[in-house]
Amino acid sequence: MTDTVQPTPYRVLARKYRPTDFATLIGQDAMVRTLTNAIASGRLAHAFVLTGVRGVGKTTTARIIARALNCIGPDGQGGPTIDPCGQCEHCRAIAEDRHVDILEMDAASRTGVNDIREIIESVRYRPTSARFKVYIIDEVHMLSTAAFNALLKTLEEPPEHVKFIFATTEIRKIPVTVLSRCQRFDLRRVEMEVLTKHFAAIADTEGAEIEPAALRLIARAADGSVRDGLSLLDQAISHGAGLVSEAQVRDMLGLADRARVFDLFELVMKGQMAPALDLLAEQYALGADPAVVVQDMLELAHWLTRLKITPDAADSSAASETEKVKGTQMAGDLSMAQLTRTWQMLLKGLAEVRSAPNPLQAAEMSLVRLAYVADLPSPADLIQQLRDNPPSPRGPGGGGAPAPGGGGTVALSTQMVSPGSMGGPSAALKMEPALAAQPIHLPAMPASFAEVVALFSEKREGVLAVHLRNQVNPVKFEAGRIEFRPHKSAPHDLAPRVSRLLSEWTGRRWTVTVNLTDPADPTLSEQEALAEHKRREDAANHPLVRAVLDAFPGAAIEIVRDLVEAEPEESDLAFDADLTPGEEEL
Repeated sequence: MTDTVQPTPYRVLARKYRPTDFATLIGQDAMVRTLTNAIASGRLAHAFVLTGVRGVGKTTTARIIARALNCIGPDGQGGPTIDPCGQCEHCRAIAEDRHVDILEMDAASRTGVNDIREIIESVRYRPTSARFKVYIIDEVHMLSTAAFNALLKTLEEPPEHVKFIFATTEIRKIPVTVLSRCQRFDLRRVEMEVLTKHFAAIADTEGAEIEPAALRLIARAADGSVRDGLSLLDQAISHGAGLVSEAQVRDMLGLADRARVFDLFELVMKGQMAPALDLLAEQYALGADPAVVVQDMLELAHWLTRLKITPDAADSSAASETEKVKGTQMAGDLSMAQLTRTWQMLLKGLAEVRSAPNPLQAAEMSLVRLAYVADLPSPADLIQQLRDNPPSPRGPGGGGAPAPGGGGTVALSTQMVSPGSMGGPSAALKMEPALAAQPIHLPAMPASFAEVVALFSEKREGVLAVHLRNQVNPVKFEAGRIEFRPHKSAPHDLAPRVSRLLSEWTGRRWTVTVNLTDPADPTLSEQEALAEHKRREDAANHPLVRAVLDAFPGAAIEIVRDLVEAEPEESDLAFDADLTPGEEEL
């Protein structure tokens, strides 16, 4: 009778390749450097709080810190070290989660004050065998307010043999009184390049062959989380039976082909909706989620916008060849207004797709809507076109001159053109003069900084008008551009607020900037005060006024007004018109 050998239980990659020391912890160089210096100088805090998104290594880091504080070395004579030996009894016991002095508590399931009271009562006792008694509280933000308050005094003055390590994904939910008693470490999302290299090394160790493009897809889907990425890698290896291709990973994740996403985006922006809908249906038949397709297009719009602003972004090693070559070409063909409008509409479309009863239909309608407005000019561009080319008040062929100020009577009709018929999605604005239409009153443009302030007063923006009048030194003014030097008491967002309101009121883009270097004029209130002072001096120097002041000692000039000659009344004009030559007015 032979003994059957029990197979070794399989361990998922996220547990099998969990870091056991700081050398194998990836993507957290700043934290490792701080802890290294603290341990080397003996400046160890009594409480740590580790925060970051899920899967970046908060609990793993807490256990590594516990090992670093309690390692005694292979010879049993070592002290706290940044490189735990992994051989002493404490290192082995902590790695196997059986050390009696390392107490781990899940605050998500033990949130009450009684659970914290148990910790407080056990703090007074010295560790059984380790150097420090370490309390690791995971998801600490789940503790109740009473539990936090009960922990405060012990957290502020713990015994020398006790260390607290808190881990949380919601740092804002932790009371400030607790945070102020802890040394905080923000664990960063791991960069895509680092994740790709890490997953490639693990796949090689596991004997799995994975295409580099497939590894990049997994790293992208992990979104900076090592644990999520390892779970996806584990699933991909099982899905491909040891040989994993990019197509298999896309099928597993429900993603559309990246190149096909570029093609779909380009077709939509050109207004060629028939092939665009066919391509969307093809990707859906291959297993792509419509919401994921729209999200990929949203990411593509962001990528093209980045290329539009900083073309050097195409040199990133994380960008694929399609993103570099085709992305650069598309970014050059599309305007910034088109890209920002596309982002807004896709963002709204993504919410509709996620909530719609039929996601595919919602995705199709979102793309159709996007195609028809892709080439629409912005409202500011339309108003500028009206300023540059004022419409004629007469009908076609009338040959009449435009009304003064460009205020002709016109009718605007918007005629939707089928996508692709004019080489792109367009809504042609057709200007048709019509006598029955309402006249267009284009707002007047302020001709000086004083007129800008007067416009703010007229629009009942009194607070901003006061700031502009009393707390701003004008530097430069021209139509559509203002430069000024604000005082320290002026709001920090004064310039963007003024720019936004002026653009809204006048229908033209205004650029308002702060200039702290060039010479500046006095504020409007100071200019008015100087002008008033000058008027009083001129009045005081008048011979008649001087004689009055000399005749009445103590008299002073209170106010100076300009005398306006009264215009002749209408009856007087009529009377003058009736006089015959040679007659005189009595």
